[in-house]
Amino acid sequence: MTGAKYVEHASEMHLFSEERSRVQSSKYKIVKPISLLNNKSLLHLSVFALVLVPSHSFLPSKTVPFHTTTNIFQKTSCTESILQAKKLGLLTFDLDDTLYPIAPVVDEANSAFARAMNKYGYFDILPSDIVEMGKQVRRENPEFAVTMTHTEVRRMAIRRKMEDFVYQNNLREVARDWGTDVSSLTSTIVVNARRWAETSVSESVVQAVLDAWEMERHHASERHLYPELIDVFQQIKEDHPDVIIGAVTDGKANPLLMTFTLAQFFDFCQSWEDDQSGRSKFFKDLDSVEGNADLNWIYDAAYDRYLDLCEAREANQMITHADDDDEIVWIHVGDDLAYDVSGSASCGAKTIYCELDEQRYGQTARQRFDNLSSESQPSWSTNTLKELQNRKRMNTKARNSVTKTLRYLSLLPDALNDILDEEEEAEIMMSAQRSVGVDA
Repeated sequence: MTGAKYVEHASEMHLFSEERSRVQSSKYKIVKPISLLNNKSLLHLSVFALVLVPSHSFLPSKTVPFHTTTNIFQKTSCTESILQAKKLGLLTFDLDDTLYPIAPVVDEANSAFARAMNKYGYFDILPSDIVEMGKQVRRENPEFAVTMTHTEVRRMAIRRKMEDFVYQNNLREVARDWGTDVSSLTSTIVVNARRWAETSVSESVVQAVLDAWEMERHHASERHLYPELIDVFQQIKEDHPDVIIGAVTDGKANPLLMTFTLAQFFDFCQSWEDDQSGRSKFFKDLDSVEGNADLNWIYDAAYDRYLDLCEAREANQMITHADDDDEIVWIHVGDDLAYDVSGSASCGAKTIYCELDEQRYGQTARQRFDNLSSESQPSWSTNTLKELQNRKRMNTKARNSVTKTLRYLSLLPDALNDILDEEEEAEIMMSAQRSVGVDA
């Protein structure tokens, strides 16, 4: 029976014990996995392998130091190899509608915009004005609209709103001085008033208002952080103390700036806006007739950040990086099928799709694709119809790349451990199959 193997469930350990007693008296020797050192509640069914090999070819097992080892399978034939436990090396997150609901966050940031405008003398500005002006900016610049970043659109919207305020004030003052209505002013007056308004707006004031918007966005994100997340992150760090955690976002939100909540858990933030050329190419491809676009560039950049941090940790002797990158697992968590699931999966990540309970979490971003009409879109959205149509097609394709779907964030630690266990068990099975093929 050289090369024969037995795979049993943990619930049948007594069979394993009986078989061990039988074969130890024969010419075969059993090599079994080291017992689970960090068993997770989600994994109720453990898999172990029993490999029978001639005793004369058995080599003593080696101990592999590994901080978060959960299961090691040792296979022995004419040569020895060791299957190390799967380790969560990199965990990345989307931010908006994954860690907090985007709708109230944007609403409160828009209110900060209106307050800042009033502070600098631009009165009677509504919070919604920045969104409506952003949509207008994109409509008026169709050749650039698809590649413009959220920050660029927002900056232009603030400037345009300031210019409109100055322009309207100029026209009213001239009409009052001349004792006439604004509608009666000549085209020359109107044109000159517009030109003067465009030159009178200070770029430093535009930046100050934008800074106020972005600052409030981060403060609001902390206020609206999903309530169980701090406990969830603490559990993840306890389960996987060496994991590197990063954010991948298409906007300017940065968890490292959320000093009261998320900053303590995150090691880096990779924004789409950090790579303008890659971002522009993606949205141009998305806007093309085929609508084919990939996000490898941003997730490759995130993985490069991870490797850099690993090297830095090793240099500071904070962590020993695994010798075999095949044992490292990367998991990405997000609420967008096209951007989060498809993009990260194409670069080798396992994915957790946050299709969260609607009443508890209040997600709005993924609901944009249920009904593409402008009336059904969230108030904060500036997406064009064509962009939504192409993204919806990408969403459909991305369904096959979902590793796990999550409805409650409290279950995230178990979902992570479940993925690691499944990856490990799959490798054990493949190794056992290869062993049979070699020994046969």
